[in-house]
Amino acid sequence: MRAIVSYIRVSTQKQGRSGLGIEAQKAANERFAKDQGFQIIGHASEGHFVEIETGKGDDALERRPVLKEALQYARKNKCAILVAKLDRLSRDVHFVSGLMSNRVPFIVAELGPDVDPFMLHIYAALSQKERALISQRTKAALAAAKRRGVKLGNPSNLKAAQDSGAIKNGHKADTFACEVRPLIEDIRRTGGGSLRAVAGELNRRGIATERGGEWHAMTVKNVLDRCERMSGNS
Repeated sequence: MRAIVSYIRVSTQKQGRSGLGIEAQKAANERFAKDQGFQIIGHASEGHFVEIETGKGDDALERRPVLKEALQYARKNKCAILVAKLDRLSRDVHFVSGLMSNRVPFIVAELGPDVDPFMLHIYAALSQKERALISQRTKAALAAAKRRGVKLGNPSNLKAAQDSGAIKNGHKADTFACEVRPLIEDIRRTGGGSLRAVAGELNRRGIATERGGEWHAMTVKNVLDRCERMSGNS
């Protein structure tokens, strides 16, 4: 059985509702390892390298000592590092490129075992571009609201608060859709073709909806529809 190092990252203590939490990542990595014939190795009792850090900035690796430790451990044991999702490494393509220079292979559970470093660069670049477009659309929506006379900085203005909240909630929903779409597509490719089947598999994996609830066929459809709208507006 091949050895592999499991790395898990959350940006805050509260991050967990969207399936990016510590327990969900552990479950995803353990399930992937079992299905693909890997054995997770590590110095800790559970074998996972767990980090709570934002990972932002040019010196992100310097502020992520657990990732550095995982790299050293993987290099010593001549094995790859496994992450549940690509953005658990970083949402920045340059940071991902820098990690590749360490000559330690990375495997992303949601993308499958056969994605080479070149494709990881492509996925990282696409993810970064998609998030940039979401940010641009959010800023444009806020600017449009201000032009309509909405005073976004005045909490006593109920209409302004509602408009601002709707825009921010829309941004969160867009971001969540970007994160979960590759997982939905992967489930559909591997046999879960119907919306109901996809919802059932997401629930089985412990992935919560954007609001922290369970998936249904309509919830999956809403996420896919949102992704279609974002693609059409980009």
